[in-house]
This record gives sequence, C-alpha cells and structure tokens, in this order.
Amino acid sequence: MHSLFVRIFVLFWIAMAIIVAGSIAVTFTVAAREYESREFQRRPAIAIEASEVLAKGGLGALRTWLRANNHTMADRDLYIIGPDGDDILGRPLSENAARRMQFFRESMADAEPGNPPAGPPGLAGPAAGPPPVGGPPGSGPAGGQGPPPRNFRPQRVLPQIVAPDGTAYTVLLVPRRPSIFGALSLPGISARILGIALVVSAFASWWLAQHLSAPIRRMQEGARALAGERLDVRVSAGLDGRKDEVAVLAREFDAMADRLRANRSALTRLLGDISHELRSPLARMRLALGLARQPSADTARQLDRMEREIERLDVLISQVLKLARLNGTDIPFEREPFDVDEMIDEVVRDAAFEGTAKGCKVETVGAAHGVVSGNRDLLRSAIENVLRNAVRYSPQNAPVEVAVERSAAGLTISVRDQGPGVPPGELERIFEPFYRVAESRDRDSGGEGIGLAITSQVMKAHGGTARANNRAGGGFEVQLNLPPTALAA
Repeated sequence: MHSLFVRIFVLFWIAMAIIVAGSIAVTFTVAAREYESREFQRRPAIAIEASEVLAKGGLGALRTWLRANNHTMADRDLYIIGPDGDDILGRPLSENAARRMQFFRESMADAEPGNPPAGPPGLAGPAAGPPPVGGPPGSGPAGGQGPPPRNFRPQRVLPQIVAPDGTAYTVLLVPRRPSIFGALSLPGISARILGIALVVSAFASWWLAQHLSAPIRRMQEGARALAGERLDVRVSAGLDGRKDEVAVLAREFDAMADRLRANRSALTRLLGDISHELRSPLARMRLALGLARQPSADTARQLDRMEREIERLDVLISQVLKLARLNGTDIPFEREPFDVDEMIDEVVRDAAFEGTAKGCKVETVGAAHGVVSGNRDLLRSAIENVLRNAVRYSPQNAPVEVAVERSAAGLTISVRDQGPGVPPGELERIFEPFYRVAESRDRDSGGEGIGLAITSQVMKAHGGTARANNRAGGGFEVQLNLPPTALAA
C-alpha cells in the first residue's frame, strides 16, 4: 500500500462499492415497506374469498378455486396449507413459503391459549356474523362492504380459514422471488449485477487512479534523470490539454529542467570564458618575459608590459569574485541609506573626465530627490560600468546622457549614447558574463566583457532590473530600475 496508484485505486473502489451497496439497501428498504403494505392489504381479501368458497362448496370447491386463482398473480404464489402442513393441491412448498410457515408455527406456539395474535388494521379479532349472501368474492373488510365471515381467523402473520367440520387451513401468499432483487422487481441475477457493478467501479477507479498518478510517476522518473545529469528530460508531454494541479506541476517541472539546463550551459560557457580571459594575459606575459631575456631586449619596456598584464589579471579576478558573490543569493550584503543623486554626480564627473580625450560630454537630466536603501559601492559600480561603456563606444564629440526619473513604479536611471547599438537578437545576452557582440571589440578597448553582467546581478540583488534597447533615432540605451521598496524617502 505504499504506491500512490494502489492507494487511489483501492480508496475509490471501496467508496464506489459502498455507494452502490448503500443505494441498493436504501432502495430495498423503501420498496420493502411498500411491498409489505400492499401484501397486508391483499392477504385478507384473498383469505376471505377462500373462506367463502370453503363454506359454500367444501374442500373440493376450495381446491378448484385454488387451481383457478394460483396463476392469476404474476409475482406471487398462493398456497393453502392443511392441518398436516402440506398444500391441499399436493404441491411442494417453495423455500420462501417454507420459511413463512416455520415462522407462523413459532408465532402460534408463543401465543397464549385463548389470545390469538392480533390481525392487520381493520381485522383485529375474530369476526361475528354470517358471511354475506350473494355478495361478490372478496367483499369483506378489504373491500369495505361488510364484515368477514365467521370461519375466517385473521392473524398478523398468516390468515386462517375454518371448514364446517372445524378443520383449520392456512392461507399462504408469498413472492416468487424472495431476494432483494425480487423485492425490487429486478431479474433474479444478483451475482451478475453485483459482478457488473464491481467490474465497472473497478475500471472507473483504475482510470481515475491512472489519470492522477501517471504524471507523478513520470515526474519521479524525470527527477531520477535530472539526478543522473540528463537535463533534456521532459515530463509534460501529453498533458497539454489538462489544466489541473498535476498538469501544472508537470509543466513547472519542465520549466525547472530548462532552467537547470540553461544554468549548466551558462556555467560551462563561463568556465570556458574565464579560462580564455586568464590565458590571454598570461600568454602576453610569457611573450614579454621571453623578449626580456634576449641580449638586446628593452628590459624596462617588457617589465612595464608585464606589469600592465598583472594589473589586468588583478582587475579580472576581482570582477569574477564580485560576480560570484552576487550570484550567491544566500550571501547578504550591507545596506545603508544614501543620497542617490550625490552618488550619480560622482560617477558622472569621473566619466566626463575620461570622455574629455574624445570630446564626449556627459550630462545629467532629472534627479531622484531622495534616499536609496542599498549597498552604495555596488550600485555605484553598476552605474559606472554602464556609463563607462557608453563613453567608450560613443563617437567623437557625441554627448552621453544620464536621465534620472522617480515615479510610483520606483527609480529609473537611463544611460543613453550615440553609439552603434547592439543587434536586437543580442540585447538580452549582453548581460551574460564575458559575452561580446564582436569578439575583439571589448578586448581591443580594454574591457573584459563582465561589467554588464555585474550590473545585472547588482540590480537583481536590490530587487531591480537592467534592460537594454536601441534608440529609435540611433544610439543605445541601458535602463537601471529600482523598485519603490528600495527608496528610503
């Protein structure tokens, strides 16, 4: 019973079986009451008619009457039992009739002498008076036209009639199908009906259990596949038309597998990029060292070259470590309130100083007029990375604009330049570590291709986003958004 499929199957099968059995039991109870009520009404009428025949024609006439009336009731058998316990026609008693007679004998044995059991309503005791003359058969209490004949003994269980010589005969009217299905007027095939009900309920329970547990088993197999490094596994195939919780869970599982696969690909690419970025300055340092060892080498120049490469390695390693810390979401960083306008002015002044060599003017438009709660150094680094890229790729004498806008949606810092922009299909990828639109562009300009990745992670750590788009009139724009919760005042 540890299997979810077995549990669901057994539970629903038992529940459906209980429902079927309960429905039959309730229906039988109601039908039995109606049946007993009709039978109590029919017994006295038939017994009174038989008593009239016996009084007028004797036992022979009674046998003739019984043969004629035995087949007039499609659902009942009529017996008249003599004092010897046998039917006056010599017929064997049915199983139900024998049980009724046994119950009647036990009831008569328990009754006190002189106090016969009470009869049905309207026939509560021995009746007085002669039988009606010329009246139709059955014109006693059941018909509401007169009292029963003197030779009629009403009983609560079975009525009796008495011959002129004092011999008592018991009138026995029993259903031909005594089972619950007979009482319900159903065919006498109880085993088949129960078998069909069990088979149908078993099939319905199996289908429902399969419908619920099949996606769960597939997700279990998918989890094993993920643990075995098979990241291409998918479990929602065939569940496209379903909208229940299990189908939604299967689709979420596939989305998780897609993210794991993307993260694995990004990690593999990142390791390759880091190896490439570290190998390049090391190769240049090895070349400079070889040149310095030559007899006619300019040793001072080669040492300067190695020093620059060492500094580049130091910057690259520092940025990789910063990116690793930002990717570790469980590692908290210090937050403090600071004036964001003051911080932006510092970054703009530094960028403007770098842009003087190419005649690039950096301007600030708008202001936040508030305080941001966050890590000042990280946010400064994020804005600086974007702004330095804008200055680096702007044409000669082209301005760079830093637009600051505060609204109900939060704080937006937009850095706009007049550069060549980025192909639309690569706007999202520029925030990936070491990604370059052109393989040599960042390297030739002194960049490592990791600044925008740091910017994106910084904004995510503060609950914000970093987005890039090409401007309609030409140029490139990067928007840095902070949510309202990051604004302290």
